[in-house]
Amino acid sequence: MNTVKSCLTHKSNQIVAVEPSSPVRIALELMRDKKVRSILVIENGALHGIVSQGDCAIKVLLKGLDASKVLAQEIMTKNPITVTLSDSLEQCMGVMVSKHIRHLPVVDGNKVLGVISIGDIVKNIIDQQGVQINYLETYIKGHGAS
Repeated sequence: MNTVKSCLTHKSNQIVAVEPSSPVRIALELMRDKKVRSILVIENGALHGIVSQGDCAIKVLLKGLDASKVLAQEIMTKNPITVTLSDSLEQCMGVMVSKHIRHLPVVDGNKVLGVISIGDIVKNIIDQQGVQINYLETYIKGHGAS
């Protein structure tokens, strides 16, 4: 069973975040520059929320608001669902599907360790299937040569 810990080892340790008082424009620029679709809202090391591209589009841009004036704390999802290093990727996918979310902050107690996305989980599943296929091919070829 693959865990969040195994998934995070294949990602950079960089946490992309803004403070609650940061303008949404800063959040959008960070998402663009870091090529991510959501960022965490952290203050003094504590997780306060998460902001996605969808939040910015629906809660700010579609309403005609100025992304330089609206603050992250005004549109963030407060107290987001989190996971730990020992949670299975299957559990994470179940949460994401049932809650209709694409990103889960990873925490250890009060410390934020990173974020896993639905894309990370799918990539992990594909990688595992590739390993299994290679194993089966080797097994079949090894036994077919006798």
